[in-house]
Amino acid sequence: MKENDKLHNKQEEPAMPDNTSNELDDAAEQAEEVDAEEVEAEEAEPSPEERIAQLEAELAKQKNDYLYLMAEFDNFRKRTVKDKAELLRNGGENAMKLLLPIIDDFERALEAIDKADDVAAVKEGTNLIYNKFVKYLEQNGVKEIATPVGEAFDTELHEAVTTFPADDEKLRGCIIDTVQKGYMINDKVLRHAKVVVGK
Repeated sequence: MKENDKLHNKQEEPAMPDNTSNELDDAAEQAEEVDAEEVEAEEAEPSPEERIAQLEAELAKQKNDYLYLMAEFDNFRKRTVKDKAELLRNGGENAMKLLLPIIDDFERALEAIDKADDVAAVKEGTNLIYNKFVKYLEQNGVKEIATPVGEAFDTELHEAVTTFPADDEKLRGCIIDTVQKGYMINDKVLRHAKVVVGK
């Protein structure tokens, strides 16, 4: 009788479907994976002492980089100051070097004047030297300030030496004569033109 009861009890227990056991297996595997990840995370996370050592190493590297950069900047600054001083001292060297041929021409002209009987030839030679010098100035950005009679007086370009009564009303406040030519270098006034202004 007891054996029949046992058999009857076994038959009454519901059989678990196959997919339920699979789900339980999957859940167990996921739990094991999560535990493994947590263990790895704990192992990967450095201890406070290791973290301090890392931060000190980073700080030392950044300090060295900063000192190197400051040294480079200081060297650059010194080079710049030296180059600037050199430029100020010898900046006109090229300009003076290019003037030497014109001085040579003047010396030859002065020697020729003593021996020359033809005044026209001396005048022509002097004009050639003058034109050569003007061309040199133009090549270096120097140009004459135009001061034609009747042009309005401009304090930016002109300097009034004196005023003179103007016969024509149109010449009042305008240039009536040029005492000394003015020059500009690269659109900057090098020397103001000295002029007489009508009043």
